[in-house]
Amino acid sequence: MIELAAAFAVAGAASNAVGTAFQRKAASASSHGGLRLLAELLRRPAWLIGMAGVVGAALFQSLALVNGPLALVQPLFILELPFALLVAGPLMHRRLPRSGWWGVGGVVTGLAVLLAAAAPHGATSQAPLDRWIPALALCLGVMAVAVLSAGRGRPAVRRAALLAAASATGNALTAALLKSAAGTFADHGLPAFLRSWQTYGFAVTGAVAVLLLENALQAGPLVAAQPALTIGDATVSLALGIALFHERVRTGWWLAPEICGAVLIVMGVVVLSRAVQHLAVR
Repeated sequence: MIELAAAFAVAGAASNAVGTAFQRKAASASSHGGLRLLAELLRRPAWLIGMAGVVGAALFQSLALVNGPLALVQPLFILELPFALLVAGPLMHRRLPRSGWWGVGGVVTGLAVLLAAAAPHGATSQAPLDRWIPALALCLGVMAVAVLSAGRGRPAVRRAALLAAASATGNALTAALLKSAAGTFADHGLPAFLRSWQTYGFAVTGAVAVLLLENALQAGPLVAAQPALTIGDATVSLALGIALFHERVRTGWWLAPEICGAVLIVMGVVVLSRAVQHLAVR
């Protein structure tokens, strides 16, 4: 089941990367805004392909979360960034700079080392309400504090990082709620899924996380937002997996390679964020 969850998570990251790349290509070819932009995009094959990629990513993520721990699935979605660069370069007729390949290698190697050392295991798909209440309160509180601390007048780098951290917390909470809702669907069918509060919870938190991400990208440079988004999502997902679903990771001397893997991921994400900016300005 762990292998199946990992395969679905990688497929979800790739699908989301394809969706994002095609949506950006379609939007970049339009000079309109608002409803006119949406009407124009609906007639563009590239945008429709992009939407199919996003929908596919959501389905793959649901399947991954049903079959494996949150602490495994969400870190694997870090692969979306290198996948997106590899797709966007040829699609936008721009070459990935050499440094970008080093970033891809750093992310992939760091993720492999981190997950091999941590070996997340022992997941359930449901958690009682007395565990959900403090988890929801803490996550929503962190998001609120980050947003308030990122008020206008703050330095752009700080605002971008704080808003991205809030979005990352929202993403992790969304994934936890999705895992519970998907487990309900798998075990009890559609009627129970539609009656579950987690179903509506992940829809709301997912929308808020997307809104926060858009504000983070607008507030400051990607190189400030992306590390906070990537590492924040993985870290909060790990904490939620342990607190809500009784997931476990290896500790003791295993912490040394886990830290090394995390450092490699951070370095790779920073390099890839700069490569994204390079592609955007050319």
